[in-house]
Amino acid sequence: MKKIALALVGLIAIAVAAFLIFGPAWFEKQTNMVDGQPLPEIRAEAQRLHDSLMIVDLHGDTLLWKRRITDSADYGHIDLQRMQEGNVGLQIFSSVTKTPRGQNYDSNSADTDNITLLAITQLQPMRTWFSLLERQLYHAEKLDRAVKGSAGALAKISNAADVDGLTEFRARQNSPIGVMFSAEGLQTLEGERKNLQKLYDAGMRMAGLVHFFDNELAGSMHGEKKGGLTDFGRTVVRDMEKMGIIVDIAHSSHDSVADILKMARRPVVSSHGGVQAVCGVNRNLTDAEIRGVAATGGVIGLGYWDGAMCDTDPKTVAKAVKHVRDLVGIEHVALGSDFDGAVTTRFDTSGIVQITQALIDAGFTEAEIRAVMGLNALRVIKAGIEALPKPGVAPQGKVTPETPLVVKPGANARELVTE
Repeated sequence: MKKIALALVGLIAIAVAAFLIFGPAWFEKQTNMVDGQPLPEIRAEAQRLHDSLMIVDLHGDTLLWKRRITDSADYGHIDLQRMQEGNVGLQIFSSVTKTPRGQNYDSNSADTDNITLLAITQLQPMRTWFSLLERQLYHAEKLDRAVKGSAGALAKISNAADVDGLTEFRARQNSPIGVMFSAEGLQTLEGERKNLQKLYDAGMRMAGLVHFFDNELAGSMHGEKKGGLTDFGRTVVRDMEKMGIIVDIAHSSHDSVADILKMARRPVVSSHGGVQAVCGVNRNLTDAEIRGVAATGGVIGLGYWDGAMCDTDPKTVAKAVKHVRDLVGIEHVALGSDFDGAVTTRFDTSGIVQITQALIDAGFTEAEIRAVMGLNALRVIKAGIEALPKPGVAPQGKVTPETPLVVKPGANARELVTE
């Protein structure tokens, strides 16, 4: 009996070890998928234009998974090799720290969490198992390790000078790809205002207040109450603007979006999603919200998955671009793939030339395509990650942290104006 018991224990140990080694990759393969539906052949003119673009993606969730950005993979959507093949110039990597059981677009409780089990099975440090703040800090460390291990292929973006340097490097061969850290929900503050500084120090330069559930800061479009900003949320938004952390309204409830747009003094971003005029699901922006984002000088990052576009056809992305252009101007459109965000798409980041081709086919000019594919996002990022001057040290004696800020399209960080 003792031998049988030991054998059983051994088999269980082997099974657990195999699960821990192979389970995370197997799970991701079922989660981040390419649907395999037909794509048009890329014409030579589209490839030539694409190869000359500065491409910026406002949202990817690769840090959630147990693989390194610098390692090539045959599953998921983003890694270094595929970013190079897709000519990506700047990729923003978001930190997902909590998702509800039975996640859906309509109503989710904050009482359950899928990521705890994922953190444990991925053998992340124990400090990340039961602390949302530590999970986010760990994701920041993963991104820093990727930069250090990339042999110069990746460059961390933390300030406007980094953006300028990246732009200069992109004009050369074998130039680095910029990476920037963001958050999908600031439940990671764990109710403590001081934790925002910890996240900033770890490299965070953009953050959404909420994800798929209501939290201490705001209501989520997918939460139970879907309320507006709380007093704590208003305080954090002000802190973010002063520090140079771009406010992201993705996943925020309509009431939260209205509250953020009303108080915004700097450009606001919707990092990933769609527009209701093209795909009428509740996580997409109304025309009034699009106008509100544009009024701040911000951009709307359009995704490529069915939840944002109601299909995965690149032509539909071009329709969404056209809608935003016709409503508020081409300078307010950007890309926000949501790659590796538990979504199914028609292509991974190596195939982003499909968007370039779709925009050409839809009749967009070269200048418009350059703006959409990256220059608009770059403009807003450069202006948005600059910390505001301290009171009494306003540039040109005009702007203080108490003065509304608007960034004109095409402006740089030194061209902030009051209105």
